[in-house]
Amino acid sequence: MKKRLCLSIIAGACFLAGAVSAADESTFAKANEDYAEARFQEAAAGYESLVQSGHCNATVFYDLGNAYYRLGGFGKAILNYERALALDPRHPEADANLRLARDEARALELRKDWIERYASVATVKQFTITATVAFWFALFMIAHLFLSRRRSAGRIVLIALSLLVSGVSVFAIVTLEDGTRGNALAIVTAKEIEARLATADNAKSVLLLPAGSELKILSERGDWVYAALPNDQRGWIPASSAERVRM
Repeated sequence: MKKRLCLSIIAGACFLAGAVSAADESTFAKANEDYAEARFQEAAAGYESLVQSGHCNATVFYDLGNAYYRLGGFGKAILNYERALALDPRHPEADANLRLARDEARALELRKDWIERYASVATVKQFTITATVAFWFALFMIAHLFLSRRRSAGRIVLIALSLLVSGVSVFAIVTLEDGTRGNALAIVTAKEIEARLATADNAKSVLLLPAGSELKILSERGDWVYAALPNDQRGWIPASSAERVRM
């Protein structure tokens, strides 16, 4: 039996993080109403205006992804599900919808190396907290060791372990930030884009990229971006055909 997307809207969560204007609250409520009444173009425009004004969170991106999915825009839908998960990695509806939208669009995914797969056991935020706590614990133990009359082997071992944990956590942060899920991650939003060997429409094609496919942007040149591709090759695509997940 074919699985179905969870396409209900989640109302109100956009405004839990802080104060917003009455106009923004009205825009969010109107977008939810438009979505509920199947006016998906109007709903998408409303959610987009909230994103542009900076008043959004994972819920708004999730709702925006659903609106684009209803419009048949798989690239934009997948982009916004990814943005929702970048803000809330444990958003179950966004994760489920992302997987199903990818399957329907036949979108291509970047491959993770073994280091990144192991680093993905936790988020950047979790590794940051771990690194900070371990580092300050090590400093506290070092200070205590120097002030103490006795040199304890146990304390030295704890200091070494704390510094090791801190160092490994920092390495994991760098790996995640520079990896396939990091700052350079972009999603193809146009339909059937060809990655090419050079910045010209008549250059040799490297890979055909369906909407929603992942890229890792390496550099930019004018109206083109150079990117790592899901087939482990590299190529140029028009800059207007893809958007970074992290805004």
